[in-house]
Amino acid sequence: MIESLLLNLSNRDVLTNAEQAILRQIVTRDRFFLVDEDIVSEGSRPTQSAVLLDGFAARYKFMADGTRQITALHVAGDFMDLHAFLLKTMDHGIIALSPCHVGFADHSYLKDITESQPHLSRLLWLDTLIDGAIHREWIVAMGRRSKRAHLAHLVCELFVRLKAVKKTDDFSFHFPLTQVELADVLGISVVHLNKTLQPLRRDGLLTWVNQTITILDWPRLEALAQFDPTYLSQRVESR
Repeated sequence: MIESLLLNLSNRDVLTNAEQAILRQIVTRDRFFLVDEDIVSEGSRPTQSAVLLDGFAARYKFMADGTRQITALHVAGDFMDLHAFLLKTMDHGIIALSPCHVGFADHSYLKDITESQPHLSRLLWLDTLIDGAIHREWIVAMGRRSKRAHLAHLVCELFVRLKAVKKTDDFSFHFPLTQVELADVLGISVVHLNKTLQPLRRDGLLTWVNQTITILDWPRLEALAQFDPTYLSQRVESR
């Protein structure tokens, strides 16, 4: 059930058979969520952390005027709220952007891992550090990149993350977000999103048809985005 999580962690270091068995044991419950259903609610105090087994989900914050900012996208293999184990109270929500299959690991099991499995603890710690690295890249993109380069960078990032968990087909991947949701990711209006997306299509960099993004020219898209995947730490080495 947790193959995507194992693939994700195995892109950073070698998991022993014993460590894989431990991870299989800590996910004791799973559930399917519908589109727009909260997986974790802001203000809640979870006793379990959620790992996305399949689908797309997002962290989000609502503003007082009802507008929403999506602050992270989650794909299969992501521990979406591992940080809740220590933070206790959620300061944001996590919502399903597509039908999602989610597994849950009790915090008591995570505590046991931190006390008895130092290597596995470091890998889970690394998972939260990569979350932070992705946030930094998103802040840089939102503040300093052109919107065209920002969108290109997001597409490059998602392609690399999805490829790591075997969710791509050559240079294509499933992308179930609506234009409204993508605008909430980029922090722009839908009208501005369309003006940003059209040049990428017109210049032959990508297509977005029927919930599938296909990258037509990876070198040019990567150059436009100034994409450097170092922050994703997808290199197998001792941790």
